Amino acid sequence: MKVAYDYGIFNGNILIAKSNTVLYQKSFGFADNRKDRALTPDTKFDIGSISKEFNGAGIMILKEKGLLTLETSVAELFPEFAAWAKKVKIKHLINYTSGIPKLSWNSPAGNDSLLYVDLKKLQALDFEPGTRYDYNYINVYLQHRIIERLSKSSYAAFIKDNIFIPAGMKQAIVDHPTTSADMARAFDNDGIATSYPDNFKGWVRLTALDLYLWEKALWNRKIIAEQSLKELAVAFGSGESSLGRVVTTDGRFERHSHQGSNFNYEAVVSNSFSDSITIVLMTNSQQMKVQALNAMLLHILRNEPFTVPKKSLYLSIRSKLLENTEAGLKYYQELKANQSDRYDFSSEIPDLLNAGKYLQRRKKLQEAIRVYQVALQLDGRKEDLSYAQELMGDAFDELGDKANALIHYQKATELDPKNKNAESKYKSLQGN
Repeated sequence: MKVAYDYGIFNGNILIAKSNTVLYQKSFGFADNRKDRALTPDTKFDIGSISKEFNGAGIMILKEKGLLTLETSVAELFPEFAAWAKKVKIKHLINYTSGIPKLSWNSPAGNDSLLYVDLKKLQALDFEPGTRYDYNYINVYLQHRIIERLSKSSYAAFIKDNIFIPAGMKQAIVDHPTTSADMARAFDNDGIATSYPDNFKGWVRLTALDLYLWEKALWNRKIIAEQSLKELAVAFGSGESSLGRVVTTDGRFERHSHQGSNFNYEAVVSNSFSDSITIVLMTNSQQMKVQALNAMLLHILRNEPFTVPKKSLYLSIRSKLLENTEAGLKYYQELKANQSDRYDFSSEIPDLLNAGKYLQRRKKLQEAIRVYQVALQLDGRKEDLSYAQELMGDAFDELGDKANALIHYQKATELDPKNKNAESKYKSLQGN
């Protein structure tokens, strides 16, 4: 881990436990970009979408109390919404297949109040619930509001009373200000401080020990029952469940991992149930390496050969591609030719696809297509190439080019018949 810090790929806190005992806990680096405040085990971090484990568990707590079922419709809880709400069930919200559009989540001025107004105005879904995975914050937002309506308390108070206190999480706080003295402040790959817009609420900020205590309580069935865990772990296609990625064998949980990121905060938690290992990594300077470091640590703990990860290709090229796509692609080729010893090309296609998505989110659609084309020229897993074709379809669809969008969605399903998202998008667009 010291080597990883020296390489510039990890500034953050780490905790490793085995058989419910903490073996290793350490801080590497600084709590802000000025480097005048060292990280400590008591420093809190934002954990991005790992926070959705708490609202998912909250929904299951209500289910176990008999206040809802997975078949309960949104309309039953929000009769003020239009007819679409009758189609959307609780099960669709927790596995991100509701079909609800992103609405004002995409707007810089968006906030929770505006989301509610938009949902009241909404007349149609993007797709039929249960037919497509779309990781969309609106699903999280509605889970928060459902918990508040049925519990008759604030989301923060419900999570504190039903999760933080039972799990022994003494420092965890919902929506703890990122400017607080006990928070790590995020900064980017160039050492520039990252601002955090607090428009949307419900984010859990906590220490590495708190996140470990949550995982320990959750998987020891102290918060929700076995059946609820299994229901919360259901994922659609290649998408994530409310618990991230969960692998089962013969109905038994084998391993679990969940990565989350927000404005240069990044975290990963993993549980290997066969050898009772839990790993928590939290950083305030995202380098896209927590998953690779987690894998490295598992090899070390199992006395297996390991290597320290290299620097992220994606983070190194995305801003250059945004500034000038052709110059950025030239820089990428130079790194590949001359610096493959320092930069990680083991996930070259996914890194290029993530860079293309970075451009696409900023409405640089033609530039994103150019990057996807480069990725498709490489040799790779059919799943990655299928996803590249799907993203090409998305970009053409946004451009209003239906013919090309259909071509690429079809190629995506031909490459990988399990790509349900591409299949659903093809059928939906074909019917329009």
